[in-house]
Order: sequence, then structure tokens, then C-alpha cells
Amino acid sequence: MATNPTTAWITGVGGTAFGRHEGQGALDLMAQAAQQALQGAGLQRADIDGVLCGYATTLPHLMLSTLFCERFSLDPAYAHSLQLGGATGAAMLMLACELVRSGRCRHVLVVAGENRLSGQSRDSAIQTLAQVGDPDYEVPNGASVPAYYGLMASRYLHETGTTEADLAEFAVLMRANARRHPGAHLTAPITVADVLASKPIAAPLKLMDCCPISDGAMALVVSSVPGDGPRVAMAGAGQAHRHQHLSAMADVMQCGAAIAAQRAFTDAGLGVADIDHLGIYDSFTITLTMLLEEIGFAPRGGAADRVRNGDFAPGGAMPLNTHGGLLSFGHCGVAGGMAHAVEVFRQMTGQAGERQVARPRHAFVHADGGVMSSHVSLILSQEPSP
Repeated sequence: MATNPTTAWITGVGGTAFGRHEGQGALDLMAQAAQQALQGAGLQRADIDGVLCGYATTLPHLMLSTLFCERFSLDPAYAHSLQLGGATGAAMLMLACELVRSGRCRHVLVVAGENRLSGQSRDSAIQTLAQVGDPDYEVPNGASVPAYYGLMASRYLHETGTTEADLAEFAVLMRANARRHPGAHLTAPITVADVLASKPIAAPLKLMDCCPISDGAMALVVSSVPGDGPRVAMAGAGQAHRHQHLSAMADVMQCGAAIAAQRAFTDAGLGVADIDHLGIYDSFTITLTMLLEEIGFAPRGGAADRVRNGDFAPGGAMPLNTHGGLLSFGHCGVAGGMAHAVEVFRQMTGQAGERQVARPRHAFVHADGGVMSSHVSLILSQEPSP
């Protein structure tokens, strides 16, 4: 099979462990992840002609992409920094795909990271993230990100009959997956009872329904030619943006995830039935539940039943977040969402070590930013060698 010159390929990935990295700033962590990604792709710095960089709350520089290029000794023909909340990583990969498909770039480095745990106070982190709320009607009332998601969760549970115990099933699955990853932030085993008994944060969400704050970084290389070995193509991508603020959300059943997903499926010429592996954003257990059901990987109110049936387990029909997701692998901002794509690539190329599952043929990655505000869907496909 001849290589299609318009195909975008993921050729290398890299990442740090998530957790606490005392004394390492955002650029330090990003450089570590980027070096791994270049080594995985078999490339030198001079080969990189495009750089996409996610924002960092601990390093709010106006020109973060070029700042990183200077630090990492890159001289790209195209550089850009993006901000789309939790959807930033997936949006950067989508843009990298377009840059490659158009012929603008041959090798695009997509990188993000920050010391969100060790580099700022708890109060500072809470205040920064709370700014996704409406400045007139939400932020002045003291709302936090967990509060926004708690309000949304209350409505969703009412609409679908989903229970707090149903949500807890996802926290337990993510922790079990994280225990098999040496770089995960949280690995202590938990049960549904543990989740339900954990500290209330924003009803109905409890501590274990929420992701931790971590330090870490992730990087991927998107290329116009496949690398040696297994070939992973970016087969499809799509976005949707129906609202920004929780108070403007018209319907918890239609947040935009299904629209973004359908656009990605159309781009790839595939459907839900073709997917055999998932990397779905999971900042909270309610996030994961809502996304799985809206996109169509579970019926409304039925996502937890699929967990209990083992469908989303590593040995199930559709393994989900085999690295442990944001809920247990950890969340360091943009790189937290990118970790889902990195894990999918490793599973598709047989590089997942002890947590390796049957190598996927078509994987679906989804990320959201804000309060289910911005949605980006990606479809990665393992292509046969020529």
C-alpha cells in the first residue's frame, strides 16, 4: 500500500510520570516529554518544522510556544500556542493533523506540561480554574470547578436515574488501571464504598469523584510519513462548541460531544461500532459518564452497567483509559488530556508493557474543556504496513 501524502501519522510519544516534581518548572517537564517523543519518532530537533504548545497556568507567558522553542533549541517554520481548557491537547493534535495534511509541515511537535501541583498554592489553583465561570453570574458567587460539575451532575442524575454509586464505578476502574502504570499519580486500591465514603466536595461529587492536581508533561509528534514499525494514522477529527458557561448550557443531554464525535466519524469514514479502544476525558466521574453516553458508547443511564459487566475493563470489548485517566493517572492541565492519546498510541503499537491489551484497530479519543463547553474528538487507526 503506497503512503497517502495527505495522511497524518503519530510517529512518537513521550511523557513524564504524573505526581509531584519538586524543583521542576513547566519548561523542564515539557523538555523531558519532548525529548522522549523525538526519540520515539527517530527524529532530530532539526527535523521539527512545526511546534504546538499548550498553555500552563504556572507559566502564563504570552509566547509560550516560542519560549519553549528557545529552551529546547528548535527553529520551526510554524509555532503556535493554544488555549481551550481541557480540550487543548486534542485540539492541538487536530491542528497538527491539518498542518500535515495541507503540506505546511512535515513533523509537528505537540507538547504541554506544568508543575500545577508543586508550582502554585491550592488557593491559587482553585481561583485560576474557577475563571471558566461566568464573570457576572457565577464567579462572584464563589463557585469552583467542582461546584460547576456538581450542579451539572445533580441535573444529569435526576434526568437519567444514574446514582452516586454508579459514578463511583468509574473511579474504581480508573484506579485499577492506574495501578498497572508506573507513572500514575494515585495507585492505592479503592472500592465503591470508599468512593461513597470519601469527603464531600460539591454534592453529589465526593473527593474520589474528582481528579487530583499533578505535575507532569506529555508530547506527541505528528508527521507526514509513518515511522518504522506499527503505523498509527490520525484518521478523523471533529470539534463542537455549544456554550461556554454552565448557566448557558441548554441541555445536559446535548453538550456538544455527540456533534464533535459525529464530525470525527464522518472524517474517518467510521462509526461507533468500529471502535475497539477508548481514551475519554475524565476530570470527574460525571464527565466520563456523560461523555460515554452522549457519544453513544453506552445507553443513557447505562454507562455504569457496562463497567460492572466488564465491557470497559482492560480485557473487555472496549478498554477505557487503560493508563488510569485523569481520575487516577493524574491531571496537570493540558498534558492531562494528552495522556489519553499517548496511552492509545502505546496500546496500538504494543508499547504498554504490563497493561498491554489486544492491540486496537480503531481508537476513539475525546477531550472537553470548561464545563463540558468545548469538545474535540479524534479517531486513531492502526494501518497495515505496505
